[in-house]
Amino acid sequence: MWRGCEEPRLFCDLEMIAKISDIIKAMESFAPFHLAEEWDNVGLQVGQNDWPVKKVWIALDPAPDVVEAACSKDVDLIIAHHPLIFRPLKSIDFSTPVGYVINMAVRHRIAIFSAHTNLDSAKDGINDVIAKRIGLNNLKVLGKVRGAENAQGIGRIGELDEKKELADFALEIKKILKLKSVKIAGKPDLPVKSVSVCTGSGSSLMNNFFLSGSQVYISGDLGYHDARAVEAANLGLIDIGHFASEHLIVEVLAERLQKVLVESEFDVKVEACKLEKDPFVIL
Repeated sequence: MWRGCEEPRLFCDLEMIAKISDIIKAMESFAPFHLAEEWDNVGLQVGQNDWPVKKVWIALDPAPDVVEAACSKDVDLIIAHHPLIFRPLKSIDFSTPVGYVINMAVRHRIAIFSAHTNLDSAKDGINDVIAKRIGLNNLKVLGKVRGAENAQGIGRIGELDEKKELADFALEIKKILKLKSVKIAGKPDLPVKSVSVCTGSGSSLMNNFFLSGSQVYISGDLGYHDARAVEAANLGLIDIGHFASEHLIVEVLAERLQKVLVESEFDVKVEACKLEKDPFVIL
C-alpha cells in the first residue's frame, strides 16, 4: 500500500503498512502457538486480522491503565504476555475490568494479542532470557519438553561457571535484575552450582526441581510449604516475584519484533510500555 505518494512508484517510500495478521505471523516465529499449554488462551483476543498497524506496545498485562494510555498514544496493537480473556466469558459487562478494557479497545480500534505460555516455553523465550541474564549455561528444559526441539518447554536447568553460596547468589540476582528485594529459603551458605528457574508462578514445577539435581530453584509466587519442603531437602529457593521474573521480556520482545518488522520493510513502530510496576509494594 502506497501512502501520500505523488511521485512515480519507483521513487515512493518502499515501507509497507502492516496488518494485524502480519504482526501475528512475526510473533508466531518467536512464540509458536502450538507451544502454549492446553489450559492457556493465546493469540488475538480483541480486534481483527485486517486492521492496519502503525504502532505496537509490548506489555506484561493488558490492564486498564495500560489500555487507557494506549488510547491517547495512537497505539494500534497491544501485545501482552498475560491474556486479557483467560476463561470463557458469559457476558461482556463494561463495568468489570475485562469488559472495560474490551470497550475501550474496540472504541479506539486497538487490538489486543497475548503470547503467554508459548513465550515461556519457546527457545529464546522468557525462561531462556532470564536464565542467561543470571549467568546460567548448558540450558535444558525443567518441565515437559514441548515440540520437536528439546530446547522448548516450561522452565530451565542450567549451570553456573563456578559455585556460589545461596545468599551471595541471591544478592547477585537482585543486582542484575535491579530488584528491590528477594526472598530466600534454605541455608544461606548452601553451595550452588546447578540452578533451576521458572518464570511467573513456579510452584507447579517443584517436583521437577527436586528431580533435577539442582541446588536452588528461582521463580515467583513460591509458597510457605514450598520453602519448608526445600529446607527439609537441604536445598534452596530464591523467590524474585512474579512481575520481576517476567517483565524483563517486555524490552527484549520490543527490540526483537521491531528488528523483524524493519527487515520485512513494514512501517511499524514497536515500543515497550513504560507504565507497568509490580502490584506488590515492600513497605
